[in-house]
Amino acid sequence: MKSIEIIGKTYEEALKNGLEKLEVKEEDVDIEILENGSKGFLNLIGSKPTKIKITLKKNNVDKAREFLEKLIDYMGIDAKIEITENDSQININIKGKSVGTIIGHGGETLDSLQYLVFLIINKGNKKEFKRVELDAENYRQKKQDNLKALAERTAYKVKKSGRPYKLEP
Repeated sequence: MKSIEIIGKTYEEALKNGLEKLEVKEEDVDIEILENGSKGFLNLIGSKPTKIKITLKKNNVDKAREFLEKLIDYMGIDAKIEITENDSQININIKGKSVGTIIGHGGETLDSLQYLVFLIINKGNKKEFKRVELDAENYRQKKQDNLKALAERTAYKVKKSGRPYKLEP
C-alpha cells in the first residue's frame, strides 16, 4: 500500500496537503499522527510542526484480486482474473485452462468462493454492500443457456402431449 509522511503547521494543514498530493478523499486513507505539533512560546519560539503518515486503503477490486490470486496459486491453477466494478456490483471472471476445480460439482465451489469474496469486500462496510458475481470461463452463462433450452424442450413436450412433466429442482 502506498503511504506518505507529511509535515504541516497544524494537523489540518498536513492532512489537506497529503490528500491533495495523493489526490484522494479522507475516507480513502488511514491517518496516523507521528508527531503532534505545538505553537511554542508566543507562537514564535520552539514551535514544532505536525507530522502525519497517510496510507491509502485497499479498494474492493484490490481486496478481491489479492484473495483470489492467493487462492488460485495455492490450488496450483494457472488462471487470469478479470474484475469490473460499478456502483452496486463487482463482476469477476476467472479464465484459464483448468478452472473446473474452481467451478466444482454443479458450481458449488464457485458459489462458495463468490460468498467468501462478498464477505471480504463488504467486511466493515456499514453504508452499502456491493454485490459480487464470480464466474469461471462463463460457466454461469452456459448454465443459464442450458436451463433455458431445457425449459423450452420441456414446454414443447408438455404442449405436444398435453400432460404435465416434472423437472428436477
